[in-house]
Amino acid sequence: MPVDTPQDQAVPASLSSTARPGIPARRDDLAGEEPYGAPQIDVAHLLNVNENPFGPSAALAADMGAAVAEAAAGLHRYPDREFTALREDLAAYLAAESGIPAPPAETVWAANGSNEVMHQLLLAYGGPGRTALGFTPHYSMYPEYARDTFTRWVTAERGPAPDFALTAEQVTAAIAEHRPQILVLTSPNNPTGTALDPAVVRAAAEAMLAAGGLLVVDEAYGEFRRDGVPSALELLPEFANLVVTRTMSKAFALAGGRIGYLVADPAIVDGVRIVRLPYHLSAVTQAVARTALAHREELLSQVATLREERDALAAHLTERGHVVAPSDANFIFFQPLLRTAADRHAVWQALLDRDVLIREVGPQPWLRVSIGTPEDNAAFRTALEEADPR
Repeated sequence: MPVDTPQDQAVPASLSSTARPGIPARRDDLAGEEPYGAPQIDVAHLLNVNENPFGPSAALAADMGAAVAEAAAGLHRYPDREFTALREDLAAYLAAESGIPAPPAETVWAANGSNEVMHQLLLAYGGPGRTALGFTPHYSMYPEYARDTFTRWVTAERGPAPDFALTAEQVTAAIAEHRPQILVLTSPNNPTGTALDPAVVRAAAEAMLAAGGLLVVDEAYGEFRRDGVPSALELLPEFANLVVTRTMSKAFALAGGRIGYLVADPAIVDGVRIVRLPYHLSAVTQAVARTALAHREELLSQVATLREERDALAAHLTERGHVVAPSDANFIFFQPLLRTAADRHAVWQALLDRDVLIREVGPQPWLRVSIGTPEDNAAFRTALEEADPR
């Protein structure tokens, strides 16, 4: 399991300092643990958390403001806890984006980012005596969802670098070995950017169906996949045990809005509804998300630009001599030219010294850079020439 570096785990001193006498002990499994968090540092070029660099236009921001103002008039009442209108909007969007029939609203569920969606899934389908399986390197929050829900987390290795691919044989062998109740696959994968072959998803769904288990395909970066790469959404009619998760944080440039969602059989959605906290999506959040979906053409218009920038940056890094993982996401996983652990951190720090923040994440000696604006990406290339000369 990949371990984040100290920079990824940095927390305010007030949170990590020795507690004064009389403070009750945490749960035993939380002893020594620190909160998740990528560095939030005020630099000119923020390329470490895979945000979309293109914010809303003034017109869209004004429309969002008007929607919030309308919602504010009713904030003395609880929000619609089933948010049916938002679920219908999300279903219509997925039909247009992935070329599938619009899923019924009862198959769609939303929460406070895809993080909460995953947490709810493990609350409902994990738990004591149950196992969840993932493949390393993976998103560093997966083990935390398992820890929080008392679910056993186990891993198998992805294929070798630089592709980090998964085969149907690897996945079914890991299922047979670990016998998980939940299997988490990611496409495109974070931090590597690897997209799944549809045959792998199908084999995984069949194996988990036979075992009575749940398959979760995390497509947080799905909109950035290359043309011709299908979504696991296409398999939903065939497999009642399949869940596909998405987010509005990335392609929709709505990281601050905190909206993630899933599509699954209504019975699975009902399982999640049991464990959700009451009124977990505020009226303001619902208003902002629905406004964003109504303006999806504007918000998604920059996805093609980010894909082009990604491919150009990957070609540039390869030309310089870096080992680069093929990416279907809005980030690139690459190795510095100098390959030791110390060199990785030295390159990260040298980039930061030049006002460019990227991410130390995954196995040594890899680094991950988010795709920014053309200006951000140019600044990264220039800084890298100095920080990691060839």
